[in-house]
Amino acid sequence: MEEKMNNHRQNTPRFVCHWTLLLFSAAVSAISTTTTAAQPFDYANALSKSLLYFESQRSGRLPYNQRVTWRHHSGLTDGLEQGVDLVGGYYDAGDHVKFGLPMAFTVTMLSWGIIQFQDEIAVAGELEHAMEAIKWGTDYFIKAHTSPNVLWAEVGDGDTDHYCWQRPEDMTTSRQAYKIDQNNPGSDLAGETAAAMAAASIVFKKTNPHYSHLLLHHAQELFEFGDKYRGKYDGSIAVVKSYYASVSGYMDELLWAAVWLYEATDKEEYLNYVVDNAASFGGVGWAISEFSWDVKYAGVQIMASKLLEKDKHKQHAHILKQYRSKAEYYLCSCLNKNNDTTDNIDRSPGGLLYIRQWNNMQYVTTAAFLLTVYSDFLRDSNQNLHCPAGTVGHEEILSFAKSQVDYILGSNPLNTSYLVGYGSKYPRRVHHRGASIVSYRENKGFIGCTQGYDHWYGRAEANPNVLVGAVVGGPDGEDNFEDRRDNYMQTEACTYNTAPLVGVFAKLLQLEESHELELVASY
Repeated sequence: MEEKMNNHRQNTPRFVCHWTLLLFSAAVSAISTTTTAAQPFDYANALSKSLLYFESQRSGRLPYNQRVTWRHHSGLTDGLEQGVDLVGGYYDAGDHVKFGLPMAFTVTMLSWGIIQFQDEIAVAGELEHAMEAIKWGTDYFIKAHTSPNVLWAEVGDGDTDHYCWQRPEDMTTSRQAYKIDQNNPGSDLAGETAAAMAAASIVFKKTNPHYSHLLLHHAQELFEFGDKYRGKYDGSIAVVKSYYASVSGYMDELLWAAVWLYEATDKEEYLNYVVDNAASFGGVGWAISEFSWDVKYAGVQIMASKLLEKDKHKQHAHILKQYRSKAEYYLCSCLNKNNDTTDNIDRSPGGLLYIRQWNNMQYVTTAAFLLTVYSDFLRDSNQNLHCPAGTVGHEEILSFAKSQVDYILGSNPLNTSYLVGYGSKYPRRVHHRGASIVSYRENKGFIGCTQGYDHWYGRAEANPNVLVGAVVGGPDGEDNFEDRRDNYMQTEACTYNTAPLVGVFAKLLQLEESHELELVASY
């Protein structure tokens, strides 16, 4: 039986107030960012594979154009007991609970990737697949938002789900659904879902304006709901606490939702919200060294700091500069450019950013995304990043982001790709129920709750189905990795690990094709 309590995906975030000493310590290795010689990577192949992963994670009735053929329909009665249609959405990882908070963050990051790198994704021929991945999530959020002040937050629960090792098609575990409402608030969940729908509304604005408008309507209602009835969602839904507890609270999600609604609507009320609540909500107080499904401050700070360049925001320059200062702290901590080593993020001997042992790759992929976005911003505005340990140009920032991506693809001491299905050497025993059991399409015979544990979980053989495009939890702080199904801290993959890489792969592919990568690689 897997033991996934209290530390499964919930971890105390690394963040600190500007008026206090850091609450965490990190000793940064002075070793170079990679131990293996530079090698070419097929970013087009990595991009295509990353989008396949989301099809593996689909819940509900699969469409005619489903490309991952070892999956079949599942969760077709979700919400039935509660009298609501909750069919669809994504399983977050290797189990079958539909957790609203990480699902929404996944969709926000996929949407941001398209907003930032749409041309690059389109040139690679993957824009339609990327938009389909977003829509599979937003279609579900529309269903889950049944009235202005009601959002269905979760289907299934982690405790009972983990008693069984079954394919999603055979699921016999509880499909109890849980909601937030005005009596049981969840501002963090409402805020993140609002951010996801607002960002997605930008993605669909030209190609599907009616759908875009619908998403924006839901986003605005959810933001109002989360702001009016404030509280942490794990205070209302106890079953989520062992899996996706809201350690950072809800203020970062409300700021995050507001900044995305401003991007989507250009309405001053949302910008004013980000400015007026900057101090009281921690937006300009917390100096962050991680960006994740739980902690959104670094994302807010980077988006807010980019607004400084527009003349119409001059009256807010004082606050926006404070946001930028905190954004730069995050970026400098990734780049090992803060003066105090405790202000920098650890790196493994092989050069991988290292925050914690449980699913560390999620922090690497989000860092690679934010660094890439900011590198583009600095290039376009002809600026540099000013860190305590020196000035950094946009090429150097992109070069470091690329080093993290290349580590994931195999430029590491073990020469292993942590993107499943990419390259010749990658994890074969991913901690994933559906991938580890014979495909439903090959064998429709029912596989029971404990039968999966008895016959499939403990097998030494590789999984019968390859979870293509999944980014697993990854190696430890010394670059060690054990490819075992029961080693879920390292071999389980999550949707929010892969989502940030979609846009970054497309960006690196475009640079490679324009030969600019030669310049970046020289740094």
